Amino acid sequence: MKRKAEKAQAAAPVSAFAARKARQATQAPVAAEKPQIVEPVVEPPPKRARRSLEKQSTVPSPTEENPAQLRRSSRRKEDKSKTEKATQPARADPVPETSQQATEPVSPNSSEDQESSDEELEEDVTVNGSEGVGLGALEGDADGYESPADTPVQVQDFPLSKTRLSKNNIVYSDEHRLCVRIKEKMSMVMLGHYDVWVKRGVISLMGAKLHPSSRVYRVYAPSTHSLPVIKCIAGVNGEAEVEFKSCHSGIYRLKDLSPLYQRIWNGKNTAADKLTLKGASPSAKRTFSVLYTSADDSLKRHLRPLHLEKQWSAAIKSLSQRGGRLKTLICGPKGSGKSTFSRYLLNHLLSPAPQTETNYCNADGVAFLDLDPGQPEFAPMGQVYLVHLRSPVFGPPFSHPSLDGSRDGTIVRAHHIGATSPKEDSDHYVLAAMDLMERYRALQASYPQCPLIINYPGWIFGLGLEVATYLVRSLGLSDVVYMSEKGPAEVVEPLAQAAYQSKVPLTILPSQPTDFVNRSSAQLRSMQMQSYFHMTRPGNIETPLWLEKPLSRTNPFHVHYSGPQQGIQGIMVMGTQIHPDLLHEVLDGSIVAVVAVESPHAILGQNSGPMLSNTAETDPDHDTPMDDTPSSPSMSSSTITSNITRTPTEDLPYLFVGSGSSNPLDPKVSHCLGLALVRSVNISSRTLELVTPIPGSRIRASLAQGHGLVLVRGLLDNPNWAISEDYHSARAAEKRHREATEKLKKNNATTNTNAVEDGIDAERQMLKDRIRRASNVPWMTVVEDNSRRHREAVQREKSLWKLRKKAYPGSDSEGDW
Repeated sequence: MKRKAEKAQAAAPVSAFAARKARQATQAPVAAEKPQIVEPVVEPPPKRARRSLEKQSTVPSPTEENPAQLRRSSRRKEDKSKTEKATQPARADPVPETSQQATEPVSPNSSEDQESSDEELEEDVTVNGSEGVGLGALEGDADGYESPADTPVQVQDFPLSKTRLSKNNIVYSDEHRLCVRIKEKMSMVMLGHYDVWVKRGVISLMGAKLHPSSRVYRVYAPSTHSLPVIKCIAGVNGEAEVEFKSCHSGIYRLKDLSPLYQRIWNGKNTAADKLTLKGASPSAKRTFSVLYTSADDSLKRHLRPLHLEKQWSAAIKSLSQRGGRLKTLICGPKGSGKSTFSRYLLNHLLSPAPQTETNYCNADGVAFLDLDPGQPEFAPMGQVYLVHLRSPVFGPPFSHPSLDGSRDGTIVRAHHIGATSPKEDSDHYVLAAMDLMERYRALQASYPQCPLIINYPGWIFGLGLEVATYLVRSLGLSDVVYMSEKGPAEVVEPLAQAAYQSKVPLTILPSQPTDFVNRSSAQLRSMQMQSYFHMTRPGNIETPLWLEKPLSRTNPFHVHYSGPQQGIQGIMVMGTQIHPDLLHEVLDGSIVAVVAVESPHAILGQNSGPMLSNTAETDPDHDTPMDDTPSSPSMSSSTITSNITRTPTEDLPYLFVGSGSSNPLDPKVSHCLGLALVRSVNISSRTLELVTPIPGSRIRASLAQGHGLVLVRGLLDNPNWAISEDYHSARAAEKRHREATEKLKKNNATTNTNAVEDGIDAERQMLKDRIRRASNVPWMTVVEDNSRRHREAVQREKSLWKLRKKAYPGSDSEGDW
C-alpha cells in the first residue's frame, strides 16, 4: 500500500511554481559547491551530416507540440537566469532561442561593410542536403577537430592599442588618410584593410621591421584572424610617423557572394575614427578603424591582437642570423601555430634590416616551400609548391591565394596532390617534396643567399612522422623547429634522433594556438578558394583586385577535348577508379587541376623523356576556341595517349593507369599551372567550359615549350560556394535596391510621383524574379520564412569555434591534421 501511495503521489500533477521550488531546494547544495553552472548545449556532431531541411520539417519539436511547455520552459529559464546572472559568464556559443542574447536586435549599419543579420538570414540555404553555405553553416572540419565552443566564453573588453589618439599625436587626417605619431614601445591595432607608409622611425608589423622609405605596404586585418599589432621600436625624438590610407581592392565585395565574407571587416566608426574625421562628411568612412579595446567594435566580435611568445621572438632572431645558410623545417601538431611562426620568420627575413644590426642584408629574397596542402599560404588547397618571395606579406592566406604576376614574389613550381591531406598518397607527396627541393637548389644558382623555410603540415603522427624524419635526413637542413613543448615523446624522440644523425639542431618551442575562432578550417578553405577564383591582377596595377561577379556570369574558356583541335591530352581522376561511363558526372561542376606534362612518360614508374609535340589550346584571353590553331601531330608513341580510354557517350579522354586508383603524374616531368572549375561539358561540340584564373600568358608559355595539358580531378572539397553565388548575389542586389528606395522616399517624400513608384515596383519585381531563378538550381535548397532556423542561424553566426587537438599517436585521428 505504501508503494502504491508513492506512485500515485509521483503521478499527481505538479504546478510549475512548485516544481521550480523543489528543484531549487535540491540544487542548493550543488550550487554552493559550484557557483558557475553551465547549461548543456546541444552541439551538432562534427563528422555526421545534418539532416536535410525536409526531414527536419517533418519532425516537430517538443515546444511545437505543446505550446504550454514552451511557456513554462521560458519562465523557468528566465527565473534561473536571474539567480545565475552574477555567476554565469556571457555565452558565446549557440544558446537557446529564449535567451536574452537571441532576442537582442542587431543594430544596422549604413556602411557597405556591416550587414544586418536579420536581412542576411531571412532564408536558409542548404547545399547537398547539409548546410554548406550561409552563416548558419558553421560546421566543423571533416576531421572532427573543430566544433562550437562547449564552454561559455565571455566577450571581454580586451585591450588592443596602447596608443590613444589625440590632437598631439595626429599629424593630419581626412576621409582617406590618417597620419599619426607613435611613441617608442607603444602600439596600435587596426581592423580592416589599408596601406601603410612609414615616414619616420621604425615600426614592427607581423615580424617585419619597416624603415622609412617610399614603399607602401598593404595590410589585410579581418576579424577571422588575430589582428596585427603596429609597434614603434625606434623613432626620431622617440616617435615614429606612420600614414594609413584606405584601399579599395574589392575584397570586401565578396560579401555579396558568400556569407563567410560578411562581418569580417570594420563596422561603424569607432571613437578614434570619429575624432580623426571631424569636419568630414557624416557618412565618411575609411576601410579601416582604430581600436583601443575589443569593446570598440560595433559588431561585438571576439578580437585579439597578434602577439608572440618570448621564446618565439628569440628563436626568430636566432634563425635569422644564419642568413642565406638558413634551411629550416617547421613542424608540429595541428593548431600549434606553425603557419603564424613561418609567416613571422618570413617577414623578418624579408624586412630591410640596417647593416648596423647584422652583417646580413637580404637581397636575394626568401624561398618558401609549403608542404601543407590543406592550409597553403600562397596557393589554393590541394597543392604543394615552392615560392620565391621578395617582399613581406601582411594578411591571411585568402588575401594572397596566388602570386601570379605579383611583385611580392613568384611561384617557382607547384604540384597538385589532389587532396587536403598527404596521407592519401604519401609516396607521391614525398616525390613532390623532393622535386621542389631540387628546384630550390637550382634557384640558389641565381640567388646564392636565399634562405629556405619549409612549412610541414600537422600530419606528424604515424606515417606522417616517418615522412617528417625522412625529410629531415635527406633535405640537407640547417635547423628543425618543433612547435610543441608537450610532446608527445613518441614524436619528439624520433625527430631528435633524425636531427642528431643529420647534425641539425632541434628547437622546441611552445605552441601558441588560437583557442576560439569564428571560421572553421573548412570554411577558411572555402574562402581561400573563392578568393582565388575571383582575384585578378591587371597589368597596370601592382596590387590585386577582386571581382564580385558570380562565376556563372563570367565568360568561360572553351577547350576542345576531342577532334583535330584537341586542347587537353587526358582527364585523370585521383584517389579511386571510376567507370568511364561515370566520368561525365564526376567531372561536371568540379574543381580540377590544370597540369602541364613535360614528357609522354609522365606516369609514375615509367621512364621520362622529352615531349614529342605541341598541343593546341584555347586562347585564355578570348571566349571562343582557337579555330586557327594547327592541329596536334600524332602522338602514337606517347605513353599517355596509349593509356587513354574514350568514354562511349561523351568521347572524353579518360586517362587511367594503375589498379584500384590511378597512378599520379611524375613530379619530375609535370607541374601544376593552377585550378579550374568545370562549368559544363558540351557533348555536341566536344568542348569543356572552364572558369580559371590562370593567366593566359602562362598557358601559352607552357604550350610553347611543348608541354601537354592534363586535367586532374582530385579529392578536394565540393565547390558549394560556387553553387550559391548567384543566389547570394541576387539577394545582395535586392537589398541594395530596397535601401536605395527607402532613402529616396525619405529624401523626396513629397515629390514622388506614381510613375516613379511604378518603376520602383517593376525593378523590385525583376529582382525578386532573379532571386527565384537563382534559388532554383541543383544541389541547393532554399527554405523561406523559417523563423526558428533563422534564429538558430543567427546564434551560430555569433558563436565561436574551439580547436581541439588529439596530439597522441594511435588515436583515430592520427592521420588527420
